Amino acid sequence: MKERVVVGMSGGVDSSVAALLLKERGYDVIGVTMQFWGEGCGGSSAAEDAEKVAGILEIPHYVMDFREVFLREVVDYFTREYLQGRTPNPCVVCNRRVKWEALLERSRQLGAEYIATGHYARIDRLENGRYAVRNSVTAEKDQTYALYNLTQEQLKRTLMPVGEYEKARIREIAREAGLPVAQKPDSQEICFIPDHDYAGFIERTAREKLSGPGNFVTRDGRVLGRHRGISHYTIGQRRGLELPMGHRVFVTEIRPETNEVVVGENEELFVDRAVCTDLHFMSIEDLPSERRVRAKIRYNHAGEFCTVKKIGEDLAECRFEGKVRAVTPGQAVVFYDGEYVLGGGTLCQARP
Repeated sequence: MKERVVVGMSGGVDSSVAALLLKERGYDVIGVTMQFWGEGCGGSSAAEDAEKVAGILEIPHYVMDFREVFLREVVDYFTREYLQGRTPNPCVVCNRRVKWEALLERSRQLGAEYIATGHYARIDRLENGRYAVRNSVTAEKDQTYALYNLTQEQLKRTLMPVGEYEKARIREIAREAGLPVAQKPDSQEICFIPDHDYAGFIERTAREKLSGPGNFVTRDGRVLGRHRGISHYTIGQRRGLELPMGHRVFVTEIRPETNEVVVGENEELFVDRAVCTDLHFMSIEDLPSERRVRAKIRYNHAGEFCTVKKIGEDLAECRFEGKVRAVTPGQAVVFYDGEYVLGGGTLCQARP
């Protein structure tokens, strides 16, 4: 009897080819398009594209409504973080709480042993018996950063066939199979805000009261002007400050308790230490002592070697070997041991 796998089909080329590859490998494949939020997140056009691909592959396809859990786990979290002066990473939370946790629950109802996605990553079982996410074969499209907090049970039941290929080869496979999404553009970074107006989205959807305008200040408290509200800003931002300083200045800190946005020089953004919380380990069960790793502090960061050690029950300090720019509270820091994800956490402060 064939092993059954539910493939999360977004209507894009990567998840479509994932379904194709798994069918060719002998799996009993079921396609599922997850409705999250509007047209950019599993909307009607995504479902239609996935339906067309499923028809060509001759596999069943279902559209499932995940809007309630997406609102609760992702959208509410996103707005809450911005209102508290942090810059969230919704893809990390969506992967763990929605794309995996919720989809695995639905897949059981369909009698599936596995779920699969079109992520550019690989999953291996290590010598210590634990499962870990491994870099894809193409550094350009590697998506391991947003997968660091998947659980062992989730990894055990997940297949990621696309991680073995270059992006160009994935599009070629799609063309060869006659899939209509072969040249479809990649989706934007945050699917539920297609216009990239984060502040406007927060104003429309936040369940909490917004703080409103406040002061731009220097680190020592000198008032420079007025800002539009802290949800408009993130660490390292230069554009949109509209301050008559005569030279480029950057957001170096956000103070929600006083509704202040701190502005300073580019040099002030470089630090050699950072602290993170909400720790999650993957290739190891826990961090027994300090360890040298390569750390990424944002999705498109190349990574910097650092020594990470616990300084509390759910708190770790990273000491970087070279200074890193714009450590941003709310973003994920992900630790790599060679090609494998060791674990990670959520940045809560930088230490100059």
